[in-house]
Amino acid sequence: MAITSAAASKQSSSGTPPATWLSSFFVEKGASFKQFGGSKRQKIIGNNIKDQELDRKKKSSDHGPHQLAVSEINKPIHEACEEYLSPSENHGSVTLEDPAVVKSSAIKNPFEKKQSTMLKKRPAQLIVPAYCPASDFGQVGKILERKEFQTEGKGFAMASKKGRREIMEDGHGVMLDISGNPKQAFFVVIDGHGGRAAADFVAENLGRNIMNEIQLLGNDGNRIEAAVRKGYSVTDEQFLNRKVNGGACAASVLVKDGELHVANVGDCKVILSRKGVATALTKDHRLTREDERIRIEKSGGLLHCRNGVWRVNGTLAVSRAFGDLYLKDHVISEPDILQLPLTSDCDFLIMASDGLWDKVGDQEAVDVVSSKKDSLESCKELIAMSTSRGGVDDITVMVINLQKFVN
Repeated sequence: MAITSAAASKQSSSGTPPATWLSSFFVEKGASFKQFGGSKRQKIIGNNIKDQELDRKKKSSDHGPHQLAVSEINKPIHEACEEYLSPSENHGSVTLEDPAVVKSSAIKNPFEKKQSTMLKKRPAQLIVPAYCPASDFGQVGKILERKEFQTEGKGFAMASKKGRREIMEDGHGVMLDISGNPKQAFFVVIDGHGGRAAADFVAENLGRNIMNEIQLLGNDGNRIEAAVRKGYSVTDEQFLNRKVNGGACAASVLVKDGELHVANVGDCKVILSRKGVATALTKDHRLTREDERIRIEKSGGLLHCRNGVWRVNGTLAVSRAFGDLYLKDHVISEPDILQLPLTSDCDFLIMASDGLWDKVGDQEAVDVVSSKKDSLESCKELIAMSTSRGGVDDITVMVINLQKFVN
């Protein structure tokens, strides 16, 4: 709200109208002002420049803001304002010499019947540095996330959709033609929590670490299982050494030498369709499992039920995962592993994060994929089905055509 000085608020003994202070408030052209508490309307009028300079010299001993002289000569208010302004040397901008203020009310607008009490401020000069071009603004949001993503390659298709979270925390990884063999591949679907750092790290490193361990341990069935287990452990250790918050669930499938090696930690799931019949190849690591509750309690962990969901130490709803440094004594990264032969009656695999399985049943998902010739379209259809049923979590769905890998 505008204020006025004591000097300006007093009437002179000679009846001369009081001098009024100007400020950085922008005064509309030709506007007239009425003092608070007064009954007469006054106009702020400006004398010529020489008179103003003489008046300023008279007031030079005063430490307060300079007054603008008022005379009987009527002059439009915008001219009075302009004469009081002086050019600045800062890039040609215009500034007031003194931060004086104006007290006014009932600004008269000739284009409106009603009077307004609003004062308009003269905006400060805006300087945009040349080293910060406007085109750079807003790029972060584009880089961070896209709401939907899809891809496909030889023998697989994948689609994902971001839920209500600020960022997409799901991830995936694919390795094809391992060691130059088109019948060997690795796939992983990841569901991160507490950020996407763990999901990104697992996507980039899990498959590589498993293949490194296979080279060290050998290629027979038992050694491959040990290599997968070691690959999970090494990946977890590498991420924990980064001292980064967050964690991730994952489900992976290694297709090698006519066999499927399925592993998981957390609640990502792998479903096999064999002649159109759904078979779950993984079991969720949640606290609804009695064996997981017993293991956590033996390790010293506490179980709390919050909003109907059992959680480790009242926070995490899964009992196994990568990362989660603050819960590592209880939330382990040791996977459950299943090995089975890849036969001609194996149709396809559906790998997905819990954003799908919380709303869509195993057989229902198999039926959707079986009804469509295009694997990518079936992934998108499953995501749409989950969303239409109220799903708000991130969703990632991958369909693998096993017939491409049968020997």
